[in-house]
Amino acid sequence: MPETALSPVAEGTSATSTVEELARELGVRKVTVLTEEILRDGSGALATRVTRAAAAAIVRNPWTGSAVSTDLAPETERLAPVLAKILTDRLTAALGGAGEIEAFGKSAVVGLKGEMEHAAALIHTPFFGNLVREFLEGTSILSFSDDRAEPGTTIAVPMWHKQAASTRSHYQTLTLSLSDAPHPNEIVVVAAASTGSRPHPRIGDRTTDRPVTAEILEGIL
Repeated sequence: MPETALSPVAEGTSATSTVEELARELGVRKVTVLTEEILRDGSGALATRVTRAAAAAIVRNPWTGSAVSTDLAPETERLAPVLAKILTDRLTAALGGAGEIEAFGKSAVVGLKGEMEHAAALIHTPFFGNLVREFLEGTSILSFSDDRAEPGTTIAVPMWHKQAASTRSHYQTLTLSLSDAPHPNEIVVVAAASTGSRPHPRIGDRTTDRPVTAEILEGIL
């Protein structure tokens, strides 16, 4: 997976470069981007190629060693918007712009010296989620996963349609792993997106479902 360094700001640089310099100052060690193109699935080729991407930022956990009563809001408000910007910038670059994106999701994995709430603080507030939606032109809440783990763990990022969360065709999961993250005092924050649905979706949708209740088990159990 490509990894990018966060370079310092030079005179005349763009706002994006300024945000990346701020990310480095806030403890972002590196950013990794995974991109995959799905051409076939099962026995059939896809009518339209689907590209999926995940952008992961590895950041120093600002709350390592703090008490469980610590107010997480100040650091969340400083760090989460910067992460939302640098991750969505990479997703739109990888996928051809926000207009090409149909599905999205998010994830956070905290290292073993952190709390689960530290991971949640960076993705489950408006300071991250609202900005990801805005930058990727979505309206749905973001599907998510969060965990505490050692480096190299598999990170599963669920996604659904960015404007119609109940659209089953776009329920999908992108998985990735980072061999050197998260360190015990780090958090991995991931934003993921897809230009299309699952391959060959055909299980229907809520608009086509017939009513189903426990009565269907009568005569079976």
